[in-house]
Amino acid sequence: MQLDGIHHITCITADAPGNVDFYARVLGLRLVKKTVNFDAPDVYHLYYGDERGAPGSILTFFEFPHAARGRAGAGMIHRLRWRVGCDDALGFWAERLAREVVQFDETADDHHSLAFRDPEGLRLELAVVACDDEPLRAVADGIPAEYALLGFDGVRAYSRLPSEQERLLTEQLGFTATGPGSYLLAGGRRSATYAHDEPPAAVGIQGAGTVHHIAWCDRDSDHEAWDEHLAQIGLHPTPIIDRQYFLSIYFREPCGVLFEFATPTPGFAIDEDPEHLGEQLRLPPRYEHLRDRLQERLTPLGNPRAKMVRR
Repeated sequence: MQLDGIHHITCITADAPGNVDFYARVLGLRLVKKTVNFDAPDVYHLYYGDERGAPGSILTFFEFPHAARGRAGAGMIHRLRWRVGCDDALGFWAERLAREVVQFDETADDHHSLAFRDPEGLRLELAVVACDDEPLRAVADGIPAEYALLGFDGVRAYSRLPSEQERLLTEQLGFTATGPGSYLLAGGRRSATYAHDEPPAAVGIQGAGTVHHIAWCDRDSDHEAWDEHLAQIGLHPTPIIDRQYFLSIYFREPCGVLFEFATPTPGFAIDEDPEHLGEQLRLPPRYEHLRDRLQERLTPLGNPRAKMVRR
């Protein structure tokens, strides 16, 4: 069995309109699905990605209005990293983000990456990464194609049990150790990195601006086998759950980070024309009878591409 890189990363926001503005307008991602949290349908689940909504490009947010700011701590992912194509792209993004008055952070390799925070404090990074993976870019006004985000490269997490985490990653999930606390998932359709850092003293708090979980992309034919394997090695995975756009298995790795395995199909075009992804509220069939009530409760969101100039 082989994992094919990152499928998606899910985070929390308290401000859906501000979230759409930042990730669609500022960062140039496409809003590929506007739906609800399948386990709590009174709140949004927003999906951003490349033009097709391809695994490896997908960033999602649950909106919990008025949620307090969270804080990353032990057992939580604290930084998301996207690829860009060249050093000139970093210069473009530094200027663009400065105009948006974002908070910048220091990085260990500041000549080839740019670290900053979204409006709710979520730590993000853009990095020049040499690889042969397909570039997963979206079309956006004001962002030249050569500078666009190209899909996820990886994440960094806070971990208190790195040796147990390393055994899981390298002996069971197919990662290779590339340095102290750093791992590479390669050999599949896309590569990805995972790294851990010593956690801060303060206890983590899940809230706005924090990561809920990371999903790794498995293969349709392997999904049931992974569920069985994870149970055999004592990770207590959930049963396979139908998320309409993919099938999911959830479990916590030894340090507490919530992992998901998600299938690449059926994808986000199963209930929308690919040319119009994310334009309308889509509900799973079991919630269609609640549409009127949900639309009254959910924060109104416009189509971020309504005025986009098509290239």
